[in-house]
Amino acid sequence: MSSEPLLKVSGVETYYGNIRALAGVDVEVHKGEIVSLIGANGAGKSTLMMTICGSPQARAGQVVFDGEDITEMPTHLIARRRIAQSPEGRRIFPRMTVLENLQMGAGLDNLKYFKEDVEKVFTMFPRLKERQSQRGGTLSGGEQQMLSIGRALMSRPKLLLLDEPSLGLAPLIVKGIFEQIKRLNKEEGLTVFLVEQNAFAALKLSDRAYVMVNGKVTMSGTGKELLADPSVRAAYLEGGHH
Repeated sequence: MSSEPLLKVSGVETYYGNIRALAGVDVEVHKGEIVSLIGANGAGKSTLMMTICGSPQARAGQVVFDGEDITEMPTHLIARRRIAQSPEGRRIFPRMTVLENLQMGAGLDNLKYFKEDVEKVFTMFPRLKERQSQRGGTLSGGEQQMLSIGRALMSRPKLLLLDEPSLGLAPLIVKGIFEQIKRLNKEEGLTVFLVEQNAFAALKLSDRAYVMVNGKVTMSGTGKELLADPSVRAAYLEGGHH
C-alpha cells in the first residue's frame, strides 16, 4: 500500500443552508482498496460522496485526490480527474438506449477504447448486452443499477464511487453486483469507495470500512474487524442478513 492515499478527506464540513450535514469527516482510500462507509439512513453518507464530487462543496476541511486539492474544484473538472460516481437512485438517462447511456459515460478522450470498454461492460453484465437497444427507463431496477455502474466504468476511473448499489434490489442481484465489484478490484486493481445500507454485504466485500453517525465517522477498521464488533453488529447487522 502506498503511503499517500489516493483519496484523503480531512476535517470536511458540509452544510445544506444552515444545517451541518458533515461534522469534520476524515476518510482515506488507498489505491487498490475497496473501502466502505456504513451507517443509518440520514447519517451523511451520500452527502460525503457528493462533497467528494464537488456538489455541494465542503465549507471547511480538504479533499485531496491523487495528490491534488480538489476541494473547491467544479464537478466537471473533478470528473476529468477520473473519479466516477454511480449515484444513489440509479440516475441513468431513461430516454436513451443502454448503448447511448454507456456512450455518455465514456469521456471524449476514451472514445478510442469505446468498443473494448463496452465489451467489458457487456461481459460483466450480459443482461445489458441483451438489452443494448432498449431505453434505459424500460429496464428493471437491477438492470438500471448494472447500467449505472457500467456507465461509471466507461470513464476508466482511478476511483469508483458507488452510492447505495444494493438499494431496492433482490438479494441475488445484489450478490451478483458485489461479485463483479470484487472481480474488478482483484483483476484490474480498481479502487472503490462504497456507501451502502447493506452493512453485512459491504463489510464482507471491503478491505477497510468506516461507520458514520450523524455526520461524523465514529469507527473505522478492517471489514473483518467491524463485522466482528459487537456494537456494529447490534446497530447494523442484527437481523439484517440471513
